[in-house]
Amino acid sequence: MIKVEHLTKQYGERYAVNDISFEVKKGEIVGFLGPNGAGKSTTMNILTGYLSSTSGRAMVDGLDILEHPLAVKKKIGFLPETPPLYLEMTVKEYLNFIYDLKKCTLNRKEHIEEICRVVKIEDTMNRMIRNLSKGYRQRVGIAGAIVGNPEVIIFDEPTNGLDPKQIIDIRSLIRELGKERTIILSTHILSEVKAVCDRILIINEGKIVADEKTENIESAIRGNRRLNIHIDGPTASVLPALKKINGVIYANVAQKYEDGSALYIVESKNNIDVRKPIFYMLAQNSWPIMSLAIKGSDLEDIFISVVDEAEAQAASEK
Repeated sequence: MIKVEHLTKQYGERYAVNDISFEVKKGEIVGFLGPNGAGKSTTMNILTGYLSSTSGRAMVDGLDILEHPLAVKKKIGFLPETPPLYLEMTVKEYLNFIYDLKKCTLNRKEHIEEICRVVKIEDTMNRMIRNLSKGYRQRVGIAGAIVGNPEVIIFDEPTNGLDPKQIIDIRSLIRELGKERTIILSTHILSEVKAVCDRILIINEGKIVADEKTENIESAIRGNRRLNIHIDGPTASVLPALKKINGVIYANVAQKYEDGSALYIVESKNNIDVRKPIFYMLAQNSWPIMSLAIKGSDLEDIFISVVDEAEAQAASEK
């Protein structure tokens, strides 16, 4: 549905986006992740036609954005970080204004009523936007973005500044919209991506540094894997046994507890999963596992690892 080829945006000698390529299939919800200033918003603005690229191209449903700007814009709904709302309008007036602005040809009354049902703002139709909470203003912005039933929706930091309840509501709404549409969610909030997205793209300093399905994002980490294992057994016997497991390159005691158990740090070679052999060894010796955690399995750890590696590589190339 979306295809980006060697896209570059340059300001003087600085590259906001530096030769990136990726595709988003129809019906995918893709998280576009990166630190502030990484190039997320620049890429989104190019995709929506707000900015032109220096080189490369972007296509939506086979149409080049520069060659067919109006046709592409009809296929895209865009919610920028700050929704472009007219605070002195009522919700109804605003949605009718957007309907006219987009030159929508669907049945006006039925279409706007359906959008309000989907976004759950039926009860606010006659209220002025300036009197709405930030969460409801965000919903009105989303409603405006989906006027005309676009096939693609791009969200730029959609939950920024919302309270926890509002964040949960907006995430649920995005998942609901994603059942029938292709969605790109640009954010730096890691939990957001994990909760909503099918796939994750990580951008740093204008370059794509990771592209994985959400459930496979751990494979973006290179280097050795580390486990934290709490084991109830004699340290003098457990530690040597852990070191003998095939694939384990490091094992040590991190903490001993009064009940005789201990917390062990176990590091294995990259791409070798030592959890099963460790489990079987401990079970054979009747040494119970009290807890096991994969260090670096949190999205936060993965993000930091990928970004740090990309920055280190870029520094080495200079």
